[in-house]
Amino acid sequence: MKPTKGSNLFQVFLIAFMVILCIVMLYPFVHMLSISLSTPAEALRMGIHLYPREISFYAWEKVLTKADIWIGFGNSVFRTVVGTACSILFMSMGAYPLSKKYLPHRNFYTMFIVFTMFFGGGLIPTYLLIKNLGLIDNRLVFILPVLVSTFSMLILRNFFQAIPDELEDSAKIDGANDLRILFQIVMPLSLPVLATLSLWSAVGHWNAWFDAMIYIQDPNKQVLTTFLRRVVITGENLSLYATGSNEMIIGYQEPIKAATLMFTALPIIVIYPFLQKYFVQGTMVGSLKG
Repeated sequence: MKPTKGSNLFQVFLIAFMVILCIVMLYPFVHMLSISLSTPAEALRMGIHLYPREISFYAWEKVLTKADIWIGFGNSVFRTVVGTACSILFMSMGAYPLSKKYLPHRNFYTMFIVFTMFFGGGLIPTYLLIKNLGLIDNRLVFILPVLVSTFSMLILRNFFQAIPDELEDSAKIDGANDLRILFQIVMPLSLPVLATLSLWSAVGHWNAWFDAMIYIQDPNKQVLTTFLRRVVITGENLSLYATGSNEMIIGYQEPIKAATLMFTALPIIVIYPFLQKYFVQGTMVGSLKG
């Protein structure tokens, strides 16, 4: 069908809107990158910062040579990789039986799990529970309390329900048990939704800081976002980076903050494009089918 004038105008409007939206989304990153590579005078200049007019790598040098930031980076990588892998494993093992209509009392189990989405124990009971479990100053506190996301597990259950039963029946005829069916048939077929949920979990783990602030006192177990909070919000960047001239550090407050922000955000920015192609497909299929 030949496109009408109205549809062409709508396409032009849609493209213009998406271009503007992309600019709005990208500019904060470009701005912070420019500030991080600027001299103090350039960083304090009013107006739009698309590129540094006066380049200085002093802020990045201070950030990349700071031992605390690499300790936090290592703890964040551990938390993100191990936490995401464990979450996907346990959510898959929980979602698979819930997707089967022959599971006894399936509706009761589902409603019991959904109940946890709306009600929680509160901060103080949760802290006491974590303490009694011996998870204070333990890196497992980053993983175990958030091991299963109810919302994500329900999406995964709906995706599993959409897989034809004939595939599993044929595998059972060949002698496969439920675990083998899950890991060798169901999960490989669920790659789009698993990639989407992995991205959600990874971003959540990477950005989390509150639990580390509450449950971790050992500086060697703190995550990168806690260090970022100290630099950007509480204003401790002078004491954290003051290994040389204090006057030099004072002048580079804003570039150092920007460099720390960029250092924290870059890993997720780099990983996202590799998972983005699965994002829409996994979200739509997992939420609409079942």
